[in-house]
Amino acid sequence: MTQVDYLVIGAGMSGASVAYELAAHGTVAVLEAESAPGYHSTGRSAALYTRNYGPPVVQRINAASHRFFVEPPPGFADQALLRRRGALTVAAPGDEALLDPVLALAGPGNAIERVDAARAVAMASLLRPELVGAAAFEPGVMDMDVAAIHQGYLRGMKRRGATLVCDARVARIERRAGLWHVEAGSHAASARIVVNAAGAWADQVAHLAGVAPVGLVPKRRTAIIVEPPAAHAADLATMPAVDFAGADAYIKPDAGRIMASPGDQSPVAPQDIQPEELDIAMLVDFLERRTHLAVRRIARSWAGLRSFVADSCPVVGFDPLQPDFFWLAGQGGFGIMMAPALSQAATTLIREGRVSRVLADCGVGAEQLSPARLRR
Repeated sequence: MTQVDYLVIGAGMSGASVAYELAAHGTVAVLEAESAPGYHSTGRSAALYTRNYGPPVVQRINAASHRFFVEPPPGFADQALLRRRGALTVAAPGDEALLDPVLALAGPGNAIERVDAARAVAMASLLRPELVGAAAFEPGVMDMDVAAIHQGYLRGMKRRGATLVCDARVARIERRAGLWHVEAGSHAASARIVVNAAGAWADQVAHLAGVAPVGLVPKRRTAIIVEPPAAHAADLATMPAVDFAGADAYIKPDAGRIMASPGDQSPVAPQDIQPEELDIAMLVDFLERRTHLAVRRIARSWAGLRSFVADSCPVVGFDPLQPDFFWLAGQGGFGIMMAPALSQAATTLIREGRVSRVLADCGVGAEQLSPARLRR
């Protein structure tokens, strides 16, 4: 049996990042249910960094993570983690007022400007000009190299002495003599502190430990990859991501092709989620009406899970009723953007009972993240 100071359940972005931070302060083991880390959510991300995504608490955490992405620790990655992309929110003629809430998000270091229809179409030539009234452009939106970020955390935690066990789905958790004892596949481990970073399965893991759920709701997000029209292929290198005011769909360049999503958030049970044909068909119809895309073949389609609690903010903190059971869950579609700041906050909460200074300076306190807020 492995005995460590910290036992992390889940090796997606949340689990890998907190294991990396904790491994600087004690022994760490990470249990991953799948045969490879990051299978369900981390590996199915839209890979965009934007400070203006999510509720205000999430936006502050996103902003707090920016410095890590721009200046990662030495040896963390061999390439840049962020690359400039920009994002264009397009309003149809007559719907220009829908841009006002987007423009209102501008602030120091986070410019958002209104652009006219001609400039919007020049920036994203895939758009049908007659369906563009105006747009809002946010230059600070970046492409994230999700694989490099995740691998950086996994390599870093191993260099710091953490161990990773895959094919280790948790089957039993019990607390005896001041330690948590966990059985997962053929592996058994014990630890003083368990960190529940199991993503969509976090409430199920809590149930095994006799811990009350926080009300996680996993939601499906669909995406497809399609070929651009030949006449527009050369424009993809500089084209921003595009979303459509009044709709949830968005598109972005992806290695010479177009990634598109309907922005769906359909509640589902935790599972190896697959896309629904109806969602794909509706997305294709939307794309062909609003852009010059003519989808003859879908190069790839997939779906990912995003898990939310009632207020759409992350759950980070010790359970108020079970000692030494720490939640790191409920990160919605924001988990990769938040990973640096949240993993640092989780580590200081575990070790010192407070959030990290970088989050405190952004106005995010422990009570805004604590699972206790969901039990009132």
